[in-house]
Amino acid sequence: MNYQARQDKLYALMRAAGLDALALIPGANHRYLSGAQHYVLERPIVTFYAPGQAPLAVIPQLEIPLFQRHQAPPRLFPYTDAAGYQAAFRAALAQLGTRGKTIGVEGLRLRFFEGEAIRQAAPGARVVDASAALARLRLQKEPAEIDCLRRAIAISEAALHETFAAVRIGMSEIELAQILETRIKALGGHGLAFGTILHAGGNSALPHSAPLPYRIQHGDPLLVDFGATYQGYCADITRTVFVGAVSPAQRDLYDIVLAANAAARAAARPGLPAEALDIAARQVFVDAGCAQLLRHRTGHGIGLEAHEAPYIVRGNQRLLAPGMVFTVEPGAYRLGEIGVRIEDNLLITEAGAESLTSFPRELLVI
Repeated sequence: MNYQARQDKLYALMRAAGLDALALIPGANHRYLSGAQHYVLERPIVTFYAPGQAPLAVIPQLEIPLFQRHQAPPRLFPYTDAAGYQAAFRAALAQLGTRGKTIGVEGLRLRFFEGEAIRQAAPGARVVDASAALARLRLQKEPAEIDCLRRAIAISEAALHETFAAVRIGMSEIELAQILETRIKALGGHGLAFGTILHAGGNSALPHSAPLPYRIQHGDPLLVDFGATYQGYCADITRTVFVGAVSPAQRDLYDIVLAANAAARAAARPGLPAEALDIAARQVFVDAGCAQLLRHRTGHGIGLEAHEAPYIVRGNQRLLAPGMVFTVEPGAYRLGEIGVRIEDNLLITEAGAESLTSFPRELLVI
């Protein structure tokens, strides 16, 4: 990975957004720019970027060895628990010359006390949300990133095949989720992209919920939404199957969701607004007379985060471009009865779109 090129890209985005400096906490953006993985702790870790200067980092003293292992270590401003972090923030921001300047922060991630430390250490500076500029930083994936996504998806699909083969009547959602997560690790996954969503029966109508003690019964829908990570990159796949038998009503709903998934994938191509895929999928539900069963957008970007730009939702006019990777995941839900979601991961190419997921979409009874 060319981290200097990524930082140069960041500086161009900062200049366009009128940002004199940018503060990042540990997370996807920090990892993208440095290649290093650190964790959000009760002790603040904040790295500052400014065009024309080397990055600076305010860190706990105990983190010095990890930061020194960066390919291009930032200038460090360490602090001890006894001394506190305020002086380190003052020294770092004085070095950057931020008095009276504009400092961007990760508006959805920076915590209150970190924001206050920045404001107090940079009197007269304007602290603003830089989320819009940062969303463009990782929007189009490099070939090496796409390779990692392919590997995460392949591991996930292999684990799902093995998990479906292990389903037994009377097994709890929790037990089956544990099998899935164990297979991900055994197959080379580095972790989970997010907490596994695995539900059977009426619980399948819960779009975002952890596995429950409910025990799988004959005729249940079984919805599995999960993903492995590989070198930090996230897969995000959903399949809905049926245990032992499928009723005509269940089949009808599944066919509608499958058609919506196909419509969105068929629409995907460079130069098209992201919302067009959401509109294509939703029209299938409208035509089938069941638009009231929709409860969420059609998709979202994936990369170093399981949810990132571009968002596949009505109102998003961002044009799709080669290198963007995102989910297509239409779903329909009858509360207390059934939920069906079919989720694929798409890559926009120069010629159109490629589905990185290959797990069968056709209705499956296990």
